[in-house]
Amino acid sequence: MNDTKLIEKVQTAFNHQREKRGYVAPVDVLMDMGVLSKPKYEDWRFGKVPYLEQVCTCNLRKLSVVMKEIRSCAQKSDLKPSFCFYKQWGQKKKGMNKVISLRFSKSGHLDIERQYATHYVDHKRIEELKEGKRV
Repeated sequence: MNDTKLIEKVQTAFNHQREKRGYVAPVDVLMDMGVLSKPKYEDWRFGKVPYLEQVCTCNLRKLSVVMKEIRSCAQKSDLKPSFCFYKQWGQKKKGMNKVISLRFSKSGHLDIERQYATHYVDHKRIEELKEGKRV
């Protein structure tokens, strides 16, 4: 798939997530695009996979294009960035529970990790969704 088609898929998935939930998370965009399957995402969340990029079906260059386009769409739409801490699922809560943070990238660079973990929030859309539930 060339970059133009890839960017179109990102924009479609971005808009779908924004409309449906009022916020956009990079992992959800990747799943909407078919780059990341739900079972592979769950494997990563349960700690069976060392980093998310390993189970994505496109190469790191294309993932970089996807992430850049997500940030671009968020900026154009004036969405507010919100950092989300991703922790491993399935840990028993006994006494001093150790929270295990998840890794997104092969490199583990802080900037890349932060980009994957940033959600983009549309406060107006969230209010619309809340109002719809109240009616």
